[in-house]
Amino acid sequence: MPTYSADDIVEQKNKEKRRKRLIKLFAIFIAAAAAVALYFTRDMWIPKLRGIGKQYKTIVNSGKLAGGNFPIETGGSESYQLKYTGEKIVLLNDNTLYFYDTDGNQIGKRQHAYTNSVLKVANGRALVYENGGDEFSLEDENGVLYSKTYDSNILFVRVSSDGCTAAVTTSDNYSCEMTVYNKKGTKIYERKCTEMVSDISFINDSSGCVLSFIKAENGMLVTSVQEINFTESKERWTSPGLNTVGLEIFGFSGGAFIYGSDACGYVDGNGQISSFYQYDGDLAAGASSGGKSAVLVNNDDTRHYTAALFSNGKNEPLIIELDAPGTDVTISDGLTYIMCQDKIFAYDFSGKLRSTATVTDSYTGFVRGEEHIFLKGYNRIDRIDYET
Repeated sequence: MPTYSADDIVEQKNKEKRRKRLIKLFAIFIAAAAAVALYFTRDMWIPKLRGIGKQYKTIVNSGKLAGGNFPIETGGSESYQLKYTGEKIVLLNDNTLYFYDTDGNQIGKRQHAYTNSVLKVANGRALVYENGGDEFSLEDENGVLYSKTYDSNILFVRVSSDGCTAAVTTSDNYSCEMTVYNKKGTKIYERKCTEMVSDISFINDSSGCVLSFIKAENGMLVTSVQEINFTESKERWTSPGLNTVGLEIFGFSGGAFIYGSDACGYVDGNGQISSFYQYDGDLAAGASSGGKSAVLVNNDDTRHYTAALFSNGKNEPLIIELDAPGTDVTISDGLTYIMCQDKIFAYDFSGKLRSTATVTDSYTGFVRGEEHIFLKGYNRIDRIDYET
């Protein structure tokens, strides 16, 4: 058995003390470095810290109607179209296109001669065309940016966030033809289509698009999706048919969302169907933005009203039970806004109720702005403040 002298024991204790001092000094150094890092990054983390504990508190908005320039009269027609496009709202009625700021001040106005006019907007621009007509125009409050006229009939036109447009027209030799223009109105791509294209959505900073077409498979109508790059002659992929008649398609970085008449679903970035959802009732409204989607389904027979929220194309939808039939829905800044008969709700995609407001049942829809909600009445547009 080893023996130790008094000097050995003292030396061992001194080593242990030095080790503890080094550990303590190292801990102090780490704490000081962390404090310095937190100080220089305070603008990043302090706002988030302030939101802890209140970020999911339900905000009850007053629903009080704005005065001043509101309500905006729509010209006595219930068939007007209303869109929000970044710091301004655009109104199209039977004969006139109007631009307003969010306080209701008219900042632009032009008459049009379209009969079955359609309004689309993106990033401050308004696209106006006529179903079955031969002309479309891209405009802002200052005037017409460019317009195009065809010898054939226009089926539909779409606009991207940076002002590119894609027009689908009839054709004598093909099912239809697609022509794409850049933001200056210069043709950058055209395609002779053997299938009838039903919708288009720009992707990848307008360098390409996803398009949908409806066809019959095994006695059923299905919707397929193709991805197109405007620098390539062939499509990148074509998806299998989704068992629904697609009403709209919404492209994003991970694929596309198909909004259908009796079902909806996602196609992933390789063109494969990644999810499918069959409605249990009648479709009331739907929306999609950046891969997040929502549909409202009303079943009057069972008095069952639901909102299905899709955070992506891989997970099952989150079902929100509604107390009354859903009327309209939109997605903005990662939240779903739902209008029922007398209320507007905002939910996040984990199902938490973020805010609410009471409205009357005289409104048929709404448009979400940055700080406001614009309510669509029979012949007027009202505004309420809406905080989330």
